[in-house]
Amino acid sequence: MPKVDSETLTEQQKKWFASVRAGLERDTGKSLTAWVEIAKTCPVPADKPRAQLAWFKQTHGLLQNRASYVLSEAFPKQGGWDDAETLRDTLWGDPAQRAIYEAVAAAVADFPELVTGQRKGYSAWSRAYQFAALRPVKGGARLGLAIAPDVDPRLAPAKPSEGWSERLKSTLVVTETGEIDAGVKAFLQASFELS
Repeated sequence: MPKVDSETLTEQQKKWFASVRAGLERDTGKSLTAWVEIAKTCPVPADKPRAQLAWFKQTHGLLQNRASYVLSEAFPKQGGWDDAETLRDTLWGDPAQRAIYEAVAAAVADFPELVTGQRKGYSAWSRAYQFAALRPVKGGARLGLAIAPDVDPRLAPAKPSEGWSERLKSTLVVTETGEIDAGVKAFLQASFELS
């Protein structure tokens, strides 16, 4: 989980993460520091985060969000939520896909109150809520947008399996930077206005 004061989080996300931390102590009677010390006793190696999570939940009864938060504090790793640059460089390692990412980033760069978030599998842009996300796909990148898919025939409905915000209702596959045209910029602007 990201640090609560991260610049890559919206205000709503910061509040949510702060509430997870506050609720941890309130509901369990143990501070985050105490839980981190408990987590460090985990017999599962740090390179097996899913197994660590399963052990922590089963052994200590914390649910998914709290257990994940404690483990991320106990075993910080490079390329985690707070290392946006490494995540971005890893995700967008292919030069053609990186160029598409940079074209989309440039298209939204002057939006006010923009929050750029980087996840392991996609890049996201938010104001109060996520309005766009981009992930590499074979031959290009898939852009998720907050606007309805019936706005334009180029848009397809978003799939629930995308893993990004459920607010993103449509997708567009982009195969080259020239496709980030005035129309796509208008899609991004309309999506931003919904956030």
